[in-house]
Amino acid sequence: NGVTEILQKDAASYFKCNCFPVRINQISLDESGEHVGICSEDGKVRALCSELVVVALHPRFSSSNYKQFVTGGNKLLLYERNWLKRWKTSTLHEGEGTITNVRWRANLIAWANNVGVKIYDISTKQRITNVFRDNVSLRPDMYPCSLCWKDNSTLIIGWGSSVKICAVKERDHAEMRDLPSRYVEIVSAFETEFFISGLAPLADQLVNLYFVKENSDHVEEEFRARPRLDIIQPLPEGFEEISSDALTVRNFQENECRDYRLEHSEGESLFYIISPKDIVVAKERDQDDHIDWLLDKKKYEVSVFKDQGYQADLKIGMAYINHLVEKGDYDTAARKCQKVLGKNMELWENEVYRFKTIGQLKAISQYLPRGDLRLRPAIYEMILNEFLKTDYEGFATLIREWPGELYNNMTIVQAVADHLKKDPTNSTLLTTLAELYTYDQRYDRALEIYLRLRHKDVYQLIHKHNLFSSIEDKIVLLMDFDKEKAVDMLLDNEDKISTDRVVEELRDRPELLHIYLHKLFKRDHHKGQRYHERQIGLYAEYDRPNLLPFLRDSIHCPLEKALEICQERNFVEETVFLLSRMGNCRRALQMIMEELEDVDKAIEFAKEQDDAELWEDLISYSIDKPPFITGLLNNIGTHVDPILLIHRIKEGMEIPNLRDSLVKILHDYNLQILLREGCEKILVADSLSLLQKMHRTQMRGVRVDEESICESCHASILPSDMAQNFSVAVFHCRHMFHKECLPSPGTIPGVQFCNICSAKRRGPGSGILEMIK
Repeated sequence: NGVTEILQKDAASYFKCNCFPVRINQISLDESGEHVGICSEDGKVRALCSELVVVALHPRFSSSNYKQFVTGGNKLLLYERNWLKRWKTSTLHEGEGTITNVRWRANLIAWANNVGVKIYDISTKQRITNVFRDNVSLRPDMYPCSLCWKDNSTLIIGWGSSVKICAVKERDHAEMRDLPSRYVEIVSAFETEFFISGLAPLADQLVNLYFVKENSDHVEEEFRARPRLDIIQPLPEGFEEISSDALTVRNFQENECRDYRLEHSEGESLFYIISPKDIVVAKERDQDDHIDWLLDKKKYEVSVFKDQGYQADLKIGMAYINHLVEKGDYDTAARKCQKVLGKNMELWENEVYRFKTIGQLKAISQYLPRGDLRLRPAIYEMILNEFLKTDYEGFATLIREWPGELYNNMTIVQAVADHLKKDPTNSTLLTTLAELYTYDQRYDRALEIYLRLRHKDVYQLIHKHNLFSSIEDKIVLLMDFDKEKAVDMLLDNEDKISTDRVVEELRDRPELLHIYLHKLFKRDHHKGQRYHERQIGLYAEYDRPNLLPFLRDSIHCPLEKALEICQERNFVEETVFLLSRMGNCRRALQMIMEELEDVDKAIEFAKEQDDAELWEDLISYSIDKPPFITGLLNNIGTHVDPILLIHRIKEGMEIPNLRDSLVKILHDYNLQILLREGCEKILVADSLSLLQKMHRTQMRGVRVDEESICESCHASILPSDMAQNFSVAVFHCRHMFHKECLPSPGTIPGVQFCNICSAKRRGPGSGILEMIK
């Protein structure tokens, strides 16, 4: 690919100018990805500034003024440039065999030799750890150690088939003594299935390059398989495999573990798999890669819309829409236009015309832009006309859903009016025309149509747009449509449509007038008082069950008029009520007994009036009617002495249930006796309690001091010289008098009363204490 070509080209141009006589052992990239260091078997290090970068350089390394770098061999040497720009060499480590790998990050240098891995702190010039290799049976030259820094304090070690993740931490000051200021903790260690040729970090995961040996079913010896590039998730005591890819490189059957290398560039998230014959560049798969693969497989739906956060490429989106149209899936194609076309007005209009050409304007209509982005009004009008020709219901739906600003309202109104000439009774078109008039604020025209259709939204339209002045002459129509809603609306808005106006409009429809006045009376008994006389006839004609409650609750209806109407119509119960209210109770009782022949009602009426003459009339009328006598015996006991009735019963008259009635009278009498006895006991107990309370109160002393005055002469009640003789009277009402200031005793000898309380008619107060000295 392009990256590989750049690598090959840059390396070739460099080597053409600087041919190395010996083998290159390692290249090192700095953190910025701009500088490279190259070391070869002759022990020389060369620096290069290029588009490429390599390892074992300090982060401050630069091609023109690099200050530090290290080299490995039998010794680990640190090269530092002093202020005279001369190189100073320091030996960091030697004596444990060949140093096969070096990695530098921040102030930490890690290297591997035949024994293990060491870490050196440049800032403190101390070696802080030694991590021994696990499998000493493997030859270090055949299975070299792989090192990489995940960050400034995390080193990842791969050797043989084992992986260790080491964290460099600061040591507590109390534990330091002669120990380094840092120490290393192995936070994760695990074994892999294959030998490790290289590793690199990928976020919190790990990229491993494996050298693979497998057993053959036909040959006993192991054979070399293709190398594998795996992504794993390290765990404290193991790992989880995320993905695995087998790589095809030339001559992989002849390669060893040491022949593969894995390098990575942090800035570009690129991974270089190096073998003797090939360099493979690996990178994280992104959305573009996935889209390309899906398009190759013609999986348009997934390629465009799989990831909601992905902005679909216009070319891909249009290809997908074309594919759906060719397939005949017009609804899906129209739906995808929303995401693919976005806010491109020109593309939207082109697609609308294309759908018109193929006769599928209905499919795209519900997905057209309606918000901030709007197409030309002609586009929306074209679609509305298409629906108007073929689908009235769909046309009505669009009018309800689309804002009126999208199209020229008058143009559509005219189009609907033309269609109504052919079909003047079509309710769908009429309703839609009313909605269009509403958008155009011609509410009176809309109201006429709604009333004509008896549409449920007529009341909402009146309230929303305050059309009460427009309905003053349409009250009958509103009442015919829905009496309850109309009356409630009229009563709730009496300030806008007066009661007099409503009554005037309903004068020719008395049944509707009654409904209105009845609800008005229920809300307020006094508001419509001027119409109460008219309501008597309305109730009598249309609603007799509510006539009697009306007569009971109204104080404004003329009783004579009401009595006349009730007598004309022979309304006995109402007539009885009116007669009793007018004071003619005897005539009312007579009607109950003669016309209703209801003894219970007659008794109830007599109880309500509580008049002895009525009871006498009732007894006189009932004396020759056994059923009436039975009713009286059962109910008269608490109001009239039953003996009066019993004495007037003729001998030999057969009275139904007489025995039970007499038993009830005796039972009621016993109950009355018990009640009287109980009341008497309560009265005696209360009287005794109050007497005792009064006695205790009167036995209390009354305070008399220098501030107390005589109520008659208003002088101090006590003399200034207490040695003198004085006489004082104090009453229970707390009034005080000098003895000589008291008036003469009253009519009762020896009893003196407080003349103040007696004058105020608060009851006399008798003297309770006489102070004499």
